[in-house]
Amino acid sequence: MTVRAATPDDLDAVVVLEQDALGPDAWSVGLLEEGLAGRVPTVYYLVAESDGSVVGHAVTSLAGDIAELQRIAVTPAARRTGVASALLDASVALAEGADRMLLEVRADNAGALAFYAAHGFVEVDRRQKYYKDGATAVVMRLPLGKGCGGTATS
Repeated sequence: MTVRAATPDDLDAVVVLEQDALGPDAWSVGLLEEGLAGRVPTVYYLVAESDGSVVGHAVTSLAGDIAELQRIAVTPAARRTGVASALLDASVALAEGADRMLLEVRADNAGALAFYAAHGFVEVDRRQKYYKDGATAVVMRLPLGKGCGGTATS
């Protein structure tokens, strides 16, 4: 399995991942197309490939000292095989220079909450009625630099 920068050729696979993993909260084809074409300058798309097939994707935005992990999605067959961890590690590497990475995850997604906690994210807030179905989002933070509770030195 390899993680690489996504390209416009990955659009169909990313659309399927979005729909399967995120359902009504999936991004539109148009938004994905813009991002994969590189027309959103602060947003970076990654894909994980195994045996020539895209098995996961991640989207990270960078704005100054804040990185935001906007999504990670993995095909059902590739879950619990290290794909999400590899995508997360690559997303954190993209965030070089940021002092923290933020994300939102559904409060009812125990697996994702445990995954992010195991990777050093801590809950910092909750957003009521954040998702289209009214579910709450848990805001989590991973300190990356000294200024945000991390251990990096400048």
